[in-house]
Amino acid sequence: MLLKITVLPGDGIGPEVTEQAVLVLHSVADAFGHRLQFQDKLIGGAALTTSNDPLPPDTLQACLASSAVLLGAVGSPVFDHNPGHLRPEAGLLRLRRELGVFANLRPAVFFPALEDCSPLRAEIVRGTDIMIVRELLGGVYFGQPRSIEGSPGSRVAINTMRYGEDEIERIARVAFDLAMKRKRKLLSVDKANVLECSRLWREVVTRVGKDYPEVKLGHQYVDSAATLLVQRPTEFDVVLTENMFGDILSDQAGGLVGSLGLLASASIGGPVGLYEPVHGSAPDIAGKGIANPLGAILSVAMMLRHTFHLEQEAACIENAVSSALSHGARTADIAGKTHTATSTPEMGGRVLEAVRTGAPASA
Repeated sequence: MLLKITVLPGDGIGPEVTEQAVLVLHSVADAFGHRLQFQDKLIGGAALTTSNDPLPPDTLQACLASSAVLLGAVGSPVFDHNPGHLRPEAGLLRLRRELGVFANLRPAVFFPALEDCSPLRAEIVRGTDIMIVRELLGGVYFGQPRSIEGSPGSRVAINTMRYGEDEIERIARVAFDLAMKRKRKLLSVDKANVLECSRLWREVVTRVGKDYPEVKLGHQYVDSAATLLVQRPTEFDVVLTENMFGDILSDQAGGLVGSLGLLASASIGGPVGLYEPVHGSAPDIAGKGIANPLGAILSVAMMLRHTFHLEQEAACIENAVSSALSHGARTADIAGKTHTATSTPEMGGRVLEAVRTGAPASA
């Protein structure tokens, strides 16, 4: 198969972790006989520096012409005082909208080798395997009107949370379809006791659920869900929620399993999927060679599964990550007091080694 991919290294640690993910993808493609076609383009702060546009036209065109997009990270404090449309994050939000990727899948899986990395006791977090399904193109991140108005000292800021029934239904069906492939258990998270958006959300999700009688559907307020996520994480399977709640809960889930550096994501629903680690640009450690590349590497596994439907290849990468961790490979964020921290390239190399030894001989 020809795998046509646009790579957006982005800002901060993005280029470092993306480099390792691409090396792993090359190794898997070689092992299974696939061909790779890459384009590297600029986004975020890197694009602003050269073109004063966080999503240049040639970057967008390349992404739309690809089968999938691999993104490192966007964001830099250098641009904190820029107007909103000239901030790195504006490029990412616009890219999501242009690609039409309304469904953000964020798995949080606990690796047994990392029992000492979770802030929770091992018996509480052991066995955690959560798929958070976050609506990505609606809610307060995209709602209009939005503004800051008035004179200094008396300004008023406005953001609008908005959801239409069609937006809720399409993300709900993605979540129910995933639940059918997992434990047939879905928890919809909202704030229906306060927000009209959440009341509509709960009504529509409940209606869609009637088309999936095999799936056990539950509803939870977001504050209660956040508490239960810490107290009983293994009881969660597929979690469906709106944009902002999903952003927050998925980061919390990353803390439970040991580090944000472990978290991958897939943004799907449009003609081109967007794959990126959850951790952000982490400018404080950029260039030091200590970033955890596993979130980016696992994002490549999600790309192989959800865009190219290559389940065996995706599992090969996931098994390689688990093997590298089981054999003691640790970057600084997960090294703790009992392991020596490896560099970003060293961690990528350990995964590469595990891919080469773990790929089936028939491949």
